[in-house]
Amino acid sequence: MIFRFGKWCLACLAVLAMAIAPAEAASRIKDIASLQSGRENQLIGYGLVVGLQGTGDSLRSSPFTEQSLRAMLQNLGISTQGGESRSQNIAAVLVTANLPAFASPGSRIDVTVGSLGDSTSLRGGTLVMTSLSGADGQIYAVAQGSVVVTGFSAQGDAASVTQGITTSGRVPNGAIIERELPAKFKDGFNLVLQLRNPDFSTAVGMAAAINRFGKTQFGGSIAEARDSQTVVIDKPKMADLSRLMADIENLVVETDVPARVVINERTGTIVIGQDVRINQVAVSYGTLTVQVSETPTVVQPEPFSRGETAIEPNTTIEASQDGGTVAILNGSNLRSLVAGLNSIGVKPDGIISILQGIKTAGALQAELVLQ
Repeated sequence: MIFRFGKWCLACLAVLAMAIAPAEAASRIKDIASLQSGRENQLIGYGLVVGLQGTGDSLRSSPFTEQSLRAMLQNLGISTQGGESRSQNIAAVLVTANLPAFASPGSRIDVTVGSLGDSTSLRGGTLVMTSLSGADGQIYAVAQGSVVVTGFSAQGDAASVTQGITTSGRVPNGAIIERELPAKFKDGFNLVLQLRNPDFSTAVGMAAAINRFGKTQFGGSIAEARDSQTVVIDKPKMADLSRLMADIENLVVETDVPARVVINERTGTIVIGQDVRINQVAVSYGTLTVQVSETPTVVQPEPFSRGETAIEPNTTIEASQDGGTVAILNGSNLRSLVAGLNSIGVKPDGIISILQGIKTAGALQAELVLQ
């Protein structure tokens, strides 16, 4: 077979790939499911960023920043009683991080900082020692380090330029884990896998693939699909959980998802799933344009008359309608559906209206998701 790459080569390859693609996709279990005991935990803390070039909080407008500054200096043995600080090189920030599963003390994680006061930029600042707590109130990590800000801001007397966000940034590897999570991975008696996209067909197929592996290695079934999202694996007596999970996460299963059309009206983005079907319908799309033009005319009086100059209004209204072509859509597969929509020759906003109308008519056999 010879392919001639010309103007439409990308579109042709896309249609060809769509035509030969299977209805279901094969994926590894590690790519479609996560271990329930292996989830992340969120951490939060309150801290100060110092070393800013006059872009920090104004202490009068942000009293909590001044209180935090005084408390920090007192902890360092410096008395601040009777003095008033006017420094703008410090900013109060909220520090957040995600504690990975099975993280051990001494390992490092990234943290994100965001301004709480009226600071204009955190560029060049340094986060001082900040404790990060979990939902249980326990301290699990301590963060400190230079703040990396991707945005920038420049201002002059008559103009200013700002790109990106200058009031938030990251501290790469800025937190050291001080406490590990109470639960141990090998203390459990089973493994609970949670599908990232819940679906009964995928859950049952995953359990069947794991049971085939279990019969080969352990002589019996070890997995059960509890619902559309959860698959529970019972630990065999002589099995090691780490090795068992390593073997199971590389098993390949056939995934299936419901037919869905996702529409983002703000950006005009339309995503149509492969299993979307449309019953045979006739669609007509036309755009009505009304143009109103005002061309007032100045009327002058005759010479030597007592008339006055006046303005005579002159309004022109024009109405035009584009399109109006009637097309028959019968989406037995994704390729014919896209071809039918393109045959009408409308823009994405028109296709959005057409899909909403088809859904209202009951001919769209898919879930319509509006963002």
